[in-house]
Amino acid sequence: MADLFSAPDGADLEAAFVTLEAQMQAFESVREQLRSDLPAAEFLGYVQQLETLTLGMHRLNYYPSLRFAENTQDQNALTLMARVEQFTAELANRSLFFELWWKALPEAEAERLMAESGDRRYWLESLRMFRPHTLSEAEEKIINLKNVTGASALSTLYDTLTNRYTFHVTVDGSPREMTRGELMSLVRQADPDLRAQAYQELYRVYGQDGPILGQIYQTLVRDWRSEQVQLRKFSSPIAARNLANDIPDAVVDTLLSVTRQNTGLFQRFFRLKARLLGMERLRRYDIYAPVVQSDKTYAFPQAAEMVFSSFREFDPQFAQLAERVFAENHLDSQVRKGKRGGAFCATAAPTLTPWVLVNYQGRADDVATLAHELGHAIHSMLASHHSVFTAHACLPLAETASTFGEMMLVDRLLSSEDDPNVRRDLLFRQMDDAYATIQRQAFFALFERQAHGLIQEGASVDALAEAYLENLREQFGEAVEVADEFRWEWVSIPHIYNVPFYVYAYSFGQLLVLSLYQQFQQEGQAFKPRYRRILEAGGSVAPVKLLAEAGIDIYAESFWQGGYAVLSRTLDQLEKLA
Repeated sequence: MADLFSAPDGADLEAAFVTLEAQMQAFESVREQLRSDLPAAEFLGYVQQLETLTLGMHRLNYYPSLRFAENTQDQNALTLMARVEQFTAELANRSLFFELWWKALPEAEAERLMAESGDRRYWLESLRMFRPHTLSEAEEKIINLKNVTGASALSTLYDTLTNRYTFHVTVDGSPREMTRGELMSLVRQADPDLRAQAYQELYRVYGQDGPILGQIYQTLVRDWRSEQVQLRKFSSPIAARNLANDIPDAVVDTLLSVTRQNTGLFQRFFRLKARLLGMERLRRYDIYAPVVQSDKTYAFPQAAEMVFSSFREFDPQFAQLAERVFAENHLDSQVRKGKRGGAFCATAAPTLTPWVLVNYQGRADDVATLAHELGHAIHSMLASHHSVFTAHACLPLAETASTFGEMMLVDRLLSSEDDPNVRRDLLFRQMDDAYATIQRQAFFALFERQAHGLIQEGASVDALAEAYLENLREQFGEAVEVADEFRWEWVSIPHIYNVPFYVYAYSFGQLLVLSLYQQFQQEGQAFKPRYRRILEAGGSVAPVKLLAEAGIDIYAESFWQGGYAVLSRTLDQLEKLA
């Protein structure tokens, strides 16, 4: 992390606080210069000052966050993170006047300035989309400060509590203590008793704290509604996320409706899997069970080269960008106690190589996860020529390069792997991953939408747990038996705590990529410039417009059904193979 700061107690870190304070004082003097007839050159100079401030705050924010991910029990990282959050919230408050002035500017004057703004135009347009939901400067400042010790503090508390959990299972007759990442590797093992034991232990631990974790969730949901619906006047809790994504409510409604209509596809898949496993019906413990027992693992250097090779085959520059993450030591792959579970890619600034965290254990799906996160990094680096305000794609498009990269890797594995058991395993994993990324995430979003309503009506934590069980029963129908302990699965999903309604972006992104990948297979080289255009645009173009330029109409139900048609053909092939 030396590309950000040299050390937690380094002089450069302390100097950053001083520099940002000086820059903010200079920017505050801009307030007196703002007027409706502002010359474009002067206006863009002020925007440049704000960009410089924003970049400095990003660097300062990401540093303790990355240290916290490295070790969630590091008290120094937690202390620094709290200090930075408070400091940057205060800076954001002091710069708020500029955004509020811009939103209130008459349409003709705003259009005049946007016409001269170049790469920053879409960012400026996006700010003005929030005009109906913007409060007074004093109110906005109160919300910013409140979030530091309110919602943000609760999210950090949730992460701190859950990342310290350890799990105890018996493997090969020996008792073992595991992290969540290690425990979840067992749910893809061939031993059905081991799979059941892993899930039972997971939800035993989460279930013990279920009432507390549920109360944290209820409070976060109430906070979200208070701000987004009552104060900002969004039509619904999910509408606030939709506008932040610049995805129309109607598109999200269509997406979730189509996923609900297609539950039968995955139920059909689970019935096929049960037959091949010799079971009358799958248990929820078994949905990621390997159909063919394959214990093959891949050493980390081998996995990295496999990912580089698949990227290189598509575009040599993609491989070079992925290799840059390794060359600059921006990757943490080790499994260890206290480290944040899961995986992520973090871009602190457009000009900096992203940081990638995975918990690598050698399985084929760990290789795919590596490809996924490096795909995110490639996306960031291809868009690095944009302003800090326009480099990041909106959430639904943010999964494009990552999922596409994962599909390229799996295709390469399928074509190069000699072991028929591994190949068959990979084919089933494709459907497993499609379930996990599309259907599971969409039903999380459906639960979130329901839970926000139930909490508003005064529902208890137990009532939410029962609603979640009903959600699972709708997903799985008669194809999968759901044990009672899965009522606590929802309290183990960090996204619904930290970023409400984030999860539908996965469904959106996966179905979008299925469509794009189908175009790639049909068009070959002709497809690549159009795909690069989507990635290189970052967040500089409205997503509906960007996708329309690529020939994709996200308003159409037929588009989303097309993604399921691709999955249906994959399932047809699996049934013939079986």
